[in-house]
Amino acid sequence: MTGGQTVGETQAPGAGRRPVFAAERRQRIIELLRVNGAVSLRELAQAVRSSEVTVRRDLRALEAEGLINRHHGGATLPGELSREPTYAQKAQVAAAEKAAIADLAASLVEDGDAIVVGPGTTTQEFARRLARHTELAVVTNSLLVAQALAGSPRIEVVLTGGTLRGSIHALVGSAAERSLAGLRVRRAFVSGNGLTAERGLSTPNTQVAGVDRALAGAAEEVVVLADHTKIGVDTMVQTIAVERFDHLVTDAGAPGDVLDELSGRGVRLHVARV
Repeated sequence: MTGGQTVGETQAPGAGRRPVFAAERRQRIIELLRVNGAVSLRELAQAVRSSEVTVRRDLRALEAEGLINRHHGGATLPGELSREPTYAQKAQVAAAEKAAIADLAASLVEDGDAIVVGPGTTTQEFARRLARHTELAVVTNSLLVAQALAGSPRIEVVLTGGTLRGSIHALVGSAAERSLAGLRVRRAFVSGNGLTAERGLSTPNTQVAGVDRALAGAAEEVVVLADHTKIGVDTMVQTIAVERFDHLVTDAGAPGDVLDELSGRGVRLHVARV
């Protein structure tokens, strides 16, 4: 493992925590990346109880050894561009931020709307907040979104066809894309595995990407729901370009420079506070 037994800076010196050595800290970083895929700099710093400056230095050292890939605002393991985290893995990340994003995104829905909703842990939280609406039509390829709305008799829920992708509880493939082809709705609420100002939303899987594009194509406006751990992260397949974004709902931990660039390109920002 990289580095000698030098002690890193902690967020709360003198708070009774034992010193964290560089080798131990860097091993923990690699373990977090193995479990979660892409992890933001902020989350890594919190997890290893060190400053972002220290963790940034650790990431440079680990990248120099070929053990990780650094990205703006975070890191992944080599090969992670094509790795798709499971629903269970994603559900453990940034739960409070996802809930706050869902609350804010729900304010963009009005009674009488017709919307499409994509798969994801954040969109599932968003769907749970739609129960107060009446005369709402929701088209989705997510079993979790449909389940969240199943007890709302005044909301019409339409599931696309398609092949079940069990890891994310969503329907994908050509049948799902065809079922969306003739639709026109007010807004699409979508998420993804990564979001950069250069490529927009991305995902590790080509079938998921195809349905995400079809969801966006069915809508007059596209609303992207992405917590800070996804912003600055890139994955293998582009799904929706920034030029197609109308709104981004994120949290206060998102990198400010990325948000500034997106805002400069006409994306309306909605920042949730936890």
